[in-house]
Amino acid sequence: MPTIALAPTASFADRLRAGKVAPAVQAAAVLAFTGLMIVGAKVNVYVWEVPFTLQTLAVYGAGLALGSRNGALSAVLYLLLGAFLPVFAGSEYGAAYLVGATGGYLLALPLVAYVAGYASRRATTLGGFVLALAAASAVLFACGVLWLHGVAGLYSSWGEAVEKGWLRFLPIDALKIATTALAYASARRLG
Repeated sequence: MPTIALAPTASFADRLRAGKVAPAVQAAAVLAFTGLMIVGAKVNVYVWEVPFTLQTLAVYGAGLALGSRNGALSAVLYLLLGAFLPVFAGSEYGAAYLVGATGGYLLALPLVAYVAGYASRRATTLGGFVLALAAASAVLFACGVLWLHGVAGLYSSWGEAVEKGWLRFLPIDALKIATTALAYASARRLG
């Protein structure tokens, strides 16, 4: 991980993201974001046959707040817990769930958090955070759509997979991106 030089007046959010806080604080933050992923996954809003959850809000937040490495670590921990405990949306868990219909989205979460952290490493504005999260979102939905059509074979065409696996969720995801970017930008200003 490259060394990040911080201004003497860097906020706690900046120091946490750069790994410039005590290891115990970093570990607690990783666990906290894993917990937020669990709670977010339990918020299921059914608009179509597949619900949307607040899980990705926590994944995006982990990437921004913890940086690429620790953000990805929090998502890996979430997936490991899901192999043994019902932490995913609904009450299912285990390897079978991880390779089921939503497997592409779930397995992409560490990469999504990593991309959010990496793409925003030099961002200092709300717009920069939004762009970084948009890149992370693109990774999430690309993996999900590829899985839905190419691996799970749920949709007969790529167009149907894109429509049902991404475009339907685009307005909701845009709201998640804006909310997460605004929350992180605000946290940076708190000091």
